[in-house]
Amino acid sequence: MKNAVFLIACALMIPVSMPQDQFLLRPDAPEMNRQAPGRFVVTLETSKGKMVMELQRAWAPLGVDRFYNLAAHGYYDGTKFFRVVKDKWAQFGINGDPKIATLWRSRTIPDDPLQQTNARGAVAFAFAVPNGRTTQLFINLRDNAATDDKEFVPIGRIIDGMEVADALFSEYGENAGGGIRGGKQDPLFTGGNAYLEREFPRLDCIKKVTIR
Repeated sequence: MKNAVFLIACALMIPVSMPQDQFLLRPDAPEMNRQAPGRFVVTLETSKGKMVMELQRAWAPLGVDRFYNLAAHGYYDGTKFFRVVKDKWAQFGINGDPKIATLWRSRTIPDDPLQQTNARGAVAFAFAVPNGRTTQLFINLRDNAATDDKEFVPIGRIIDGMEVADALFSEYGENAGGGIRGGKQDPLFTGGNAYLEREFPRLDCIKKVTIR
């Protein structure tokens, strides 16, 4: 019964079809390419509770700008934590609407130089190839400084709510899509949240991202 209640609640949080904002379908629009503030914080309201992330543009200007514009227009609202490996990382950032997710899948940005380490709580973009960052990010659930030389560049850090990140459902591990480099994410882009809710119903989700 507990699992059934959770599944119903999470499904109600996340409409399957949700063009949250017209600009999500217009990646080249000026509104999607604004410069982010020098420093800002965002609240990630999730199915497990709230996390607060600090971002400083000096840490990774291009990455912070990309996240800022996506978050401001609701891209991350309703997305799933589809790759959670306990005590390692929690990955998210594929929109639940296949039309939006597919449109942004190839919208890459150049790499930023590494300024911060991948310490516990740091948030960085996932990518497969150099200059290949798009929309997917991960939260470091432990000190992953060993990955710094692989150019995973932190854009922010969780400053409140790491216990929420630690509690994200992790039993699916790499099976619900895995990392970009694993080559198994196509169903997430073509099937969206409908696919994930059918095949991996216990995944946690981001209900809303608020910039302040």
